[in-house]
Amino acid sequence: MTTKDEAGGLVDLSIIIVNWKTKDELRACLRSILEGNRTAMEIIVVDNASRDGSVEMLKREFPSVQVIENEANYGFARAANIGIRASSGRYVLLLNPDTEVQPHAFSTFIRFADENPGIGIIGPKILNPNGSLQYSCRRFPTIGAAIFRNTLLGRLFPRNPYTRDYLMVEWDHRETTDVDWVSGAAMLIRRRMLEEIGLLDEQFYMYCEDVDLAYRAWEKGWRVTYYPHVCVTHVIGRSSDRCPNRMIVQFHKSMYRLYCKHQARGVISPMRLVVLMGLIVRGGTIILRNYVNHVRSLIKKKTLRFTTRTAGRRAERGEAEDEE
Repeated sequence: MTTKDEAGGLVDLSIIIVNWKTKDELRACLRSILEGNRTAMEIIVVDNASRDGSVEMLKREFPSVQVIENEANYGFARAANIGIRASSGRYVLLLNPDTEVQPHAFSTFIRFADENPGIGIIGPKILNPNGSLQYSCRRFPTIGAAIFRNTLLGRLFPRNPYTRDYLMVEWDHRETTDVDWVSGAAMLIRRRMLEEIGLLDEQFYMYCEDVDLAYRAWEKGWRVTYYPHVCVTHVIGRSSDRCPNRMIVQFHKSMYRLYCKHQARGVISPMRLVVLMGLIVRGGTIILRNYVNHVRSLIKKKTLRFTTRTAGRRAERGEAEDEE
């Protein structure tokens, strides 16, 4: 790995990984990057004060990786921008630490990007660990999608058109096509586009910064394209699962900011209040559901322990009676 190509110019690719307490996943991610990929690239890991041994692991096992240590958890967008500013590649790849890439992925990515100079953002096909498809390219969010996606209504009507349209469920994900936006879990970005439209909006602490970037790209005439000939495996939510309710709050705050910025910009209207109250109810319902499921899980565990202990005592009494 090098920070300069053979001609002495900039590297082709700067890989930016924002890490927060995902040491084991980060190790696997870096190994997948370094095995079978010979692209002139630099890897920059921006650590959001993990304090879980991630930084020490990086320095010990991956000395060629540049590590930037933040003094606090700055969130995704701000940390990613720190990495982008420290990078030099013609292309920037934002990559989650809980991903793994296939061999030769980067050369395929860059060749496609070089052949299509009008594309500003490219998203690969993203797979779950079991090989099933993640819906990582989507249409821009709508109020209908917010009402039905991951809600009680969505469970009651799982085939509702709002969710299916948002996730592009009916579309064949084996074809290369322009889409509204692609997931920031693995997103190739042309540096020239970033120089024109700006970096990630740091007002988004977590979530929706990828949607916002795509909005701005399309507004400036840059295409956003889904490219399934590069595959990435992604384990969803390794960091966010550590504090799920806090992440739910951040997600809904980001959704409201996205709505105000791109769908109700400069408008003070009753709809803003309606959307705000709807997101509060939606987020509160999800948090309540998580709490109920947590309590049920605790009760189930305690019941199982009690049943096991009771069965053990009965077995002991039975053995004692047999001996008598």
